[in-house]
This record gives sequence, C-alpha cells and structure tokens, in this order.
Amino acid sequence: MSAHPQAAPPPAAPPKGKPVKAALAAWIGSALEYYDFFIYGSAAALVFPKVFFDPSDPATATLISLATFGVAYAARPLGALLIGHLGDRLGRRTIMVWTLVLMGLSTFLIGCLPTYEQAGTLAPVLLVVMRVLQGLSAAGEQASANAMTLEHAPEHRRGYYTSFTLNGTQAGQILATLVFIPVAALPDEQLYTWGWRVPFLLSVVVAVVGYVIRRTLEETPVFQRAAAGRAVARMPLAELLRDHWADVLRVVAAATIATVSTIFSVWALTYATSDAVGLDRTSMLWVNGCANGVALLAIPLWARLSDRIGRKPVFLIGALGSGVMVFVYLWAISTGSYPLVCVTGLAFFGVVYSAANGIWPSFYGEMFPTRVRLSGTAVGTQTGFAVAGFAVTFAAEIDGPDGSNWLGVAVLTAACCVVCAVAVATGRETHRVPTAELGLRTPAESAPVQPRRTAAL
Repeated sequence: MSAHPQAAPPPAAPPKGKPVKAALAAWIGSALEYYDFFIYGSAAALVFPKVFFDPSDPATATLISLATFGVAYAARPLGALLIGHLGDRLGRRTIMVWTLVLMGLSTFLIGCLPTYEQAGTLAPVLLVVMRVLQGLSAAGEQASANAMTLEHAPEHRRGYYTSFTLNGTQAGQILATLVFIPVAALPDEQLYTWGWRVPFLLSVVVAVVGYVIRRTLEETPVFQRAAAGRAVARMPLAELLRDHWADVLRVVAAATIATVSTIFSVWALTYATSDAVGLDRTSMLWVNGCANGVALLAIPLWARLSDRIGRKPVFLIGALGSGVMVFVYLWAISTGSYPLVCVTGLAFFGVVYSAANGIWPSFYGEMFPTRVRLSGTAVGTQTGFAVAGFAVTFAAEIDGPDGSNWLGVAVLTAACCVVCAVAVATGRETHRVPTAELGLRTPAESAPVQPRRTAAL
C-alpha cells in the first residue's frame, strides 16, 4: 500500500449544453403549441361571433368574441406565478412537456363544444373555460423554452439560439393560418356547422407529437449543477420579487410590444373583412401567413445581429419601427387596396416587428440568474402580454360601431411601442455577460461557492 493517501479524483466536468437539440425541440414544441393558441384568434375574428354568441346583435357578438380572445391573456399572469415557481423548482424540461399536453387537450375540447343554438349561454361559458386553460399553458411555454435554449446555448450565440423559440411561435401562427384558409373558404353553412371544428380537433395530433419530442430533451447544464449543489431556490417567487422586482417591472413594460401582434393578427383581420372595408377573409389570412413566413427568415437574422452589436439597439429598432409601421399598415387596409395591404403587412410584421420579437427571449432571460430565470421571464412577460391580449377589445371600442377610427387604434398600438422602447433603453446590455454571471449584481453573488474544508481527524 502507498504511504500517502490517494488524492481525491478531480471533480467531474460540468455537462456541456446541447444547443442545437434544445433549439430544435423548442422550435417544434412552440410551433405546435402556438398553432393551438393562434387558431383561436382566427376563429374569434371570423367564426365565433356567429357560433357561440347571440346572432341577433352582430356588433356586440363580435366585441364579446374578441374579449374571449383576451381572456387567455388575463389568465397568463396567474399561470406564470404557478408555472414559473414549478419551473425553477423542478426544471425546464418538466414544464415544457406538461404545458404542451394542457394546450392540446383544451384546444381539442373547444372543437367538441356545443354552439349557442344548441346550449344557449352555456356555450360561451364553456368556451371561456377552455380559453383560460389555453392561457395557463401558454404562460409557461415560452418562458420554459427560452430558459432551456438560453442555458444550453454557447455564450456568444445566446441571442441566435433563443430566437428559435419565437421562430417556432411564428411557425405555429403560419400553420394555424394555413389550416384556417381552406376552412374559411367553405360555404357559410358548412363553415358555421362543422368546418370551424376541424382545426381544433387536429390539436390532438399536435399534443401527441409534441409530447414525444419533448420527452427526449435533457435538462440544462446550469440547472443540473444547481440541483446537484442544492442551489435551487426553495421559494423562487419570493426571491424574485425581493431581489429582482425592478427587472420584473421592466419586462412587464417591454412585453407590451406584443400588442403589435394581437392588433395585426386579430383586430386588423376583423377590420379588413368588415363592411367598412370589405376585403376578402381568405385574402387577409394569406397576408397574415406570408408576413409570418417572412418573419421566419428575419427573426434569426436580427438575433444574430444582436449577438454582435447588442440586444438593445436591435430591440429598439423593432419597437420604434413598429410604432410607425402600424399607422402605415392600418391606413393601407382603409384604402381597400389588397396589393398595398400585402406590401405593408410583409414589411411591418414580417421585417420590422421581428427585430423586437426575435430579441426578447434572450434580452428578458439574461436579466435573471438561473435560480429565478423561468419565474422572472414568465411573470414579467405574461403580465405584459395580458395588456396585449385585451388590446383587441380596446381597439374594438375605439373603432366604434361604424368601424372608421383606425387612426385611434394605431395611436393605441404606437403608445405601447413607446412604453416598450423606454423600458428597453433604460435596461442593461447583457449580450457579452457570461452565462454564469447573468442577473448577478454583486461580487459576492458572482463569486463561485467554495467547498467546505473538513477538519483533520
């Protein structure tokens, strides 16, 4: 035997991230989940006023239908509190699996609901319940996928890899639009009886595929290290609100940029197909689909630029540019010129808005440390998104019964863009901060934990 005790083996190297696998899983899962979420928007604008509400008052039915679209956004802050807590306690992978299952189930059940003619006021009540479940699911989807991709990504490419989450969201919107185009083209009798149900019933396939994909994910390296070292926060929400409340408020304000998305995708669709303008609903769905197709290409390009020059400059281009372009797009709709609507829609939502939409996953996630990253992103974004969700209801009120006040709706949207820009401009630039130091403010927080020495016997 050796006279000297054997040296302890060196600590195992920390596991390496798998950025490509994490990004692809986030992309596919987000696309599938937001397919479910966005088909509701198209249906709320085009079908639900005549299916789930009293048809004797079309204007009121449309207003209430658009309000049910916003109900999911109202539920999202509550879901963020619960899901954010669980995600920082149990891990990102677990939340990503179960949010997808909840979304698929609630969307499928919408396709099974009785109509107003069949069940009276019970029909819209059940519709709202299902929409609330959709909102609870969406509250955790993007935050968990963002945390997963950010924590797997190389430090110098976090913006690029996290953009896959929002890229998947855009793909889900494209898929929802493409599925709804042939449905919207059906004769009214078929559309309002069985046709509208088809996109919702297809969500059962979405849920199964997404579940299988996300079950193969591995937990992120930084969360694994935190769990192994018992450094997972016991009360993430308490720690978040005590130590990071300012960043939560900043994310809330910045997240109002999502108003652009809801106005473009839902209210503008209602406005364009109203009697005041008279554009064809199928043609407008094609505008939405093509704009999202352009966004699929633009989002990763903007994100790569943010890895080079910083998050804030790119985000500000998207926020302030969208505040200008919303006037151009709604004016184009008011002219009734379909070519003009196409060009301005592609430039507005496909290119300009993508500069903000592709950057926020990294910008928000980098504000918080690992211990509260999912909670911080979820609570901040979902509270801001709640404002965006009801923007379509506010817009319907501003527009009035004659449907002529598009300028007022543009002002509302631009005001949200300005709020977002102020929040982003006053935040920290984080694109060069090492992943391990994200969200840490003091040297004591940044210093690695030293192992305890045991006294010699």
